[in-house]
Amino acid sequence: MKRSRVHEEPKVASDHAAPISKAKAFSGSANKLTIWQKSLLFNGRGYTVYDNSTGRLIFRVDNYASDWRMEMFLMDSTGIVLFTIKRSPKLSLLERWEVFRGEIKDEGKPFIKARKAFGIASCKVSSAAGDEYEMRWSAGEGWSKIYQTTAGTLLVAEVNRKQLGKATPGFLIGKDVYSLTVYPGMDQATAMALVMINDAIR
Repeated sequence: MKRSRVHEEPKVASDHAAPISKAKAFSGSANKLTIWQKSLLFNGRGYTVYDNSTGRLIFRVDNYASDWRMEMFLMDSTGIVLFTIKRSPKLSLLERWEVFRGEIKDEGKPFIKARKAFGIASCKVSSAAGDEYEMRWSAGEGWSKIYQTTAGTLLVAEVNRKQLGKATPGFLIGKDVYSLTVYPGMDQATAMALVMINDAIR
């Protein structure tokens, strides 16, 4: 029996998304990624993320801590930490998260702050560059959407359960495999960091 691939067959690579601070000046095609909610290492909780256009690994998350929701590290394919994602330890009715560049051992200045809305499936996000975002999701239907709300409401990234292909529409690969679409103007690593926060909240 032929095994189905987690990621799609290689296609012509699309342009890389611009940094979050240059979102308004970027133009190009959407990038499609495959998120597998499994660590590459045995017994590790994390993510393995592939670029659909090339089939290559681009992000990984390996976490062994029992309190993994308190601190997470988004790495590139070689294991270099891109972002440190930390949940605020302060007691509050609203969950708060901060994202730092690189691997930090002490509290520095976050470039992204996220705050869950009270009583609804939504999270407000602000960046040091002045951009504002809102995450919305449905845990039951397995989708998440990220909107830029700095000026109006613009969909910049979305996550859906990954289907096997056009030949078998509606057939899901598995409950731990998702498709992440990153639209022009949104940095892929930043989008993945927000997806991680969204999963931890849910």
